[in-house]
Amino acid sequence: MNEPAPRPVRAVVASRKAQPAPGLVVDRPFPGPEVDFVDPWLMLDHFGPERIAPGEAGGLNPHPHRGFETVTLMLEGAMEHRDSSGGRGLIEPGGVQWMTAASGIVHAEYRAPALVREGGTLQGVQLWLNLPRTRKMDPPGYQDLPAARIPVVESPAARVRVVAGEHAGVHGPARSFTPVTLLHVLLDARGGVAVRLPEGHNALVYSVEGIAEVQSIPVPARSMALLDRAGEAVTLVAAGQAAQLLVLAGAPIGEPVVSWGPFVMNTREEILQARDDYLAGRLGSLDT
Repeated sequence: MNEPAPRPVRAVVASRKAQPAPGLVVDRPFPGPEVDFVDPWLMLDHFGPERIAPGEAGGLNPHPHRGFETVTLMLEGAMEHRDSSGGRGLIEPGGVQWMTAASGIVHAEYRAPALVREGGTLQGVQLWLNLPRTRKMDPPGYQDLPAARIPVVESPAARVRVVAGEHAGVHGPARSFTPVTLLHVLLDARGGVAVRLPEGHNALVYSVEGIAEVQSIPVPARSMALLDRAGEAVTLVAAGQAAQLLVLAGAPIGEPVVSWGPFVMNTREEILQARDDYLAGRLGSLDT
């Protein structure tokens, strides 16, 4: 059997600081001047680590979304989620919140009561995943994926948590409307792992912490390696220190992307309609 062809690294892109909400500063490798989006993935925001003092409440007040999905992976600390579709959950370390905004949703995210009471560290990654035109006006939905539900593939110096897609014959629990892969990879100081990716899917590797070598090319913390679409395999190796990585891949949707704030649609007219629907209360409501 022939070995899978390796995927070359097209570019290494450093994150830039962004402020998606007042008081919230994140590291964002895309969208940005170098990479707009990695179809179907629209955005990657890395927040924290932020030290939370006891009694320091905070979070994001109710706000709307339409036309895509938000995927939040909690690394440290905990957040509470509530939305207008009835979804609610506590996102703790290792857990994932997968929210399908689709036709419209209003949600809020706040620091968990225990974190506010005792203090601690808050860190995580939020991703935006596009929906195809035929699914943008579907009913909204919510998937609560605690750490215990996410399978782990272990080797002597590596752990791969399979959130979505497949790795080494293990399938992740997340359901998506477009075929995607989301792996959370933890490497010991000299650890390494080879990952198979579906041919033709767009793909990237983001370094949460530590320096990793992606196809032998160093990728610093809070940077991403954008991979070529050709090939099926990528090799990840820690460069002398423990590393934590995200591997994202997905079948490209190949449709126009028009975004404005919390809405992602296919045309400007659809964006204006989303704004009007929100202002008229047609995306639902959520008491603070």
